[in-house]
Amino acid sequence: MVRPTSVDILDTTLRDGLQIEEAIVPTEVKVALAEKLIGSGLKHIEVGSFVNPKKVPQMADTDELLRRLAPHEADGVEFFTLVFNLKGAQRAVDAGAKNIKLVLSASEGHSKANSDASIAEASDRLMDAAVFARDRGLRFDITTAVSFICPFDGITEADHLVEVLRPFVDAGAHGVGVADTIGNANPSLVRRNTSAVLDAFPGKPVNLHLHDTYNFGMANVIAALELGIANFDAAMGGLGGCPFAPGAAGNIGTDDLVHLLHREGVATGVDVEALTEVRDPLIAAVGHDLTSSLSDIPATPAVFDDRFAAASAKV
Repeated sequence: MVRPTSVDILDTTLRDGLQIEEAIVPTEVKVALAEKLIGSGLKHIEVGSFVNPKKVPQMADTDELLRRLAPHEADGVEFFTLVFNLKGAQRAVDAGAKNIKLVLSASEGHSKANSDASIAEASDRLMDAAVFARDRGLRFDITTAVSFICPFDGITEADHLVEVLRPFVDAGAHGVGVADTIGNANPSLVRRNTSAVLDAFPGKPVNLHLHDTYNFGMANVIAALELGIANFDAAMGGLGGCPFAPGAAGNIGTDDLVHLLHREGVATGVDVEALTEVRDPLIAAVGHDLTSSLSDIPATPAVFDDRFAAASAKV
């Protein structure tokens, strides 16, 4: 595979980053954070999820957030929301969503913990949402949680992963996402399972969603780049985690990801100074320090320099 020369980053700060925070961040603060992220050059923003507000109150304002950020779509910014069932898809349509991400567990243990259903039962429910959204002109992507390793069931086999995804690709999914939900996948496992997905669905954009619990995140980014992956999720400052996956720590940091990509000669379109300015208001919003490597130093991500790409090519 050819390593990409540029990468699209889906920033998940407002959804994955905030969903397990004790603080309920006010909508106006979320809007301000989103506008700072957009101001840094990020064009893909995950703003929330359409889930039961009693179970995840941090996401209760997703519809309002979408409406207030909609004017930025005229500038080419795309907003994404997570949907887990038909009711969520209906709420997304009512809120004017144009892009939704459907999430299905790739293991029985996580599926039961996350949705109180088997994979088959959850898949049927999610397919109703997919068809509803598709028939109303929304783009939908399918992502599998615990795509590499599960805290309940262990390693996820590649052929099983492909078969969990297949019905949704057949139903018209625009893209496919594979998630290391607990941050315990290693580069070899990422290469094996991601390669199987690429081979099974040629031509489909594949997105990698990584957590950094065991500090494998950046190594897994490199492994994915070597496979030609050009779409990554990240949350500013390494915020995030799954409330239904024991031991899951934060996402790979958007700042760390941009730094690595730029040092590898891979363009992101991100203004690193503007991205760094997101940190202080984000810390104020959540009430604690951030955990990404660059936030901890603290340091500004490297500016893109294509000379690094030439250096990488010679190694």
